Amino acid sequence: MAGPLTDEQVQKYHRDGFVFMEDALTSDQLAALREDFAEWRDDSRQHDGPFGATIDGRERFDVEPGHTAPKPALRRVASPTEISLAYLDAMRNAPGVDAVAQVVGPNVQFNNSKVNSKQPGAATQVMFHQDFAFQPHSNTDLVAILYFLDDVTLDNGPLRVVPGSHKGELYTHWEDDTFSGIVEPHVVEMAEAASVPCIGPAGSACLMHNLLLHGSAPNASDQPRTLFIAEYRSDDAIPLATSHIPSVHEGELVRGTASEMVRTSDYAMRIPPVPKSASFFNQQAKTDKGV
Repeated sequence: MAGPLTDEQVQKYHRDGFVFMEDALTSDQLAALREDFAEWRDDSRQHDGPFGATIDGRERFDVEPGHTAPKPALRRVASPTEISLAYLDAMRNAPGVDAVAQVVGPNVQFNNSKVNSKQPGAATQVMFHQDFAFQPHSNTDLVAILYFLDDVTLDNGPLRVVPGSHKGELYTHWEDDTFSGIVEPHVVEMAEAASVPCIGPAGSACLMHNLLLHGSAPNASDQPRTLFIAEYRSDDAIPLATSHIPSVHEGELVRGTASEMVRTSDYAMRIPPVPKSASFFNQQAKTDKGV
């Protein structure tokens, strides 16, 4: 399938479970996404905790502990495509979507989206996990495209991925009887040793397989690190549980045609609970027991 990725890049995605893409957004798209996020960040100054509401009643905007009006720390916007034409346009029309069709297409549905941001000095980190553990489907052909809205450097909390881990096992993300959203300690130790950073300029992106082990450290710099994360699925990957990030746009066909097929993968996993709070950061902090 023709598209923005070279044959070598497509092969790298299937081999390593991720691939870096330059110019994944147009310059106009990047400017519009940044403008809307800046407005949301400024609006967060008026709130001392999570605020807004998604279609299931949970807060849309999540702030980091220590967030204040003088130093706003907006860290998550759930389903931004529902409240921003800029984000909706990027979800449907960015060059990155054509790249998604190359690796899980030709028939591609939208799954979910969010903005994850680490403001300068933010303490929030993402512990190693696999996205698929949060969203079981009939098969594992799901991909996230992480658009860099800021320059991503080694110092501002970049995504770190474990090459080839998408071909390994689907790890448990439970601790005793609680869904932690984190792999077990011995897997974390392995992932930390084997992980590599995904860095690049604003407007570029990382395409990532849903089974790839990944995480990120706190932002130790004086520069923000904001990602627009849009997830897609092959249209024969049928969701098997309630979405943890519900959206009115879930299931929208963004490339190709509807196959009216279901395809299955051989795996077993415990169904994750839907979080009660604004984002999965609270699950990883073990303060959200789900429903």
